Amino acid sequence: MSHTVSDAIDWAIAQLSTSDSPKLDAELLLAFQLEKNRSWLKTWPEKELSQAAFQEFQSLVKRRASGEPVAYILGHQDFWTFNLAVTPDTLIPRPETEHLVECALEHLPVEKAARVVDLGTGTGAIAMAIASERPNAEVWAVDVSEQALAVAEKNRHRYQLENVTCLHSHWLDQWPNKPLDLVVSNPPYIADNDPHLNDLSYEPITALVAEDSGLSDIRIISEQAKSHLKPGGWLMFEHGFEQAEPVQKILRELGYESIETIKDYAGHARVTIGRLTEL
Repeated sequence: MSHTVSDAIDWAIAQLSTSDSPKLDAELLLAFQLEKNRSWLKTWPEKELSQAAFQEFQSLVKRRASGEPVAYILGHQDFWTFNLAVTPDTLIPRPETEHLVECALEHLPVEKAARVVDLGTGTGAIAMAIASERPNAEVWAVDVSEQALAVAEKNRHRYQLENVTCLHSHWLDQWPNKPLDLVVSNPPYIADNDPHLNDLSYEPITALVAEDSGLSDIRIISEQAKSHLKPGGWLMFEHGFEQAEPVQKILRELGYESIETIKDYAGHARVTIGRLTEL
């Protein structure tokens, strides 16, 4: 039995009924399998697929139906202006993290030769976004996972961002004691008993979960950053939308000032920032 592009998409939509976006998932997977783009699928809906092509598409759809994220199946994910390589060693960059980038850029003047660290860089998404918008900045992409750091370096190299340097370190443990203008992080912040973890079972658990109700790494980074930020330097976190108050409390207890929480477009508290007291 032959299958057209339209037939294949309709079949996949039925298989992916529990997905949040079955039609989009189906189109992305078919375009990937055929090495075409989604516009081609819409232009040629009656194009017939070979039996081998349809069978390979079926295997991709079955992976997605089992819960595997599309980004891991495709091996890439869009973020900011980049199409980033992703692997199961890295978290999948998410649109809401762009709020953290926007906040960082607001506190980094275009002409300033600032030094910035992105802790827990994963794919390098945050570091690369900041570096691309602030070419005079020296941006460090830090991760404790050598596998994740290899993905970040691959992404950095693809886009030839010479102002990004990758560093293997657990937070700031191996930092070379250069004064910093900005520390930014999307650290593990999910509690180990959070029911949402079931939806994230394919992503690296060490990049998701932290002790102390998800706050332990935020506290460690906040303590370490005090020793490395310049007076007046900024610390910025992405966190869970119910964590704004405890994150603010951590920063306040450690002596940070100008503490503020920024909401995302859905109205959820997403980013909290604090400034090291100026001399």
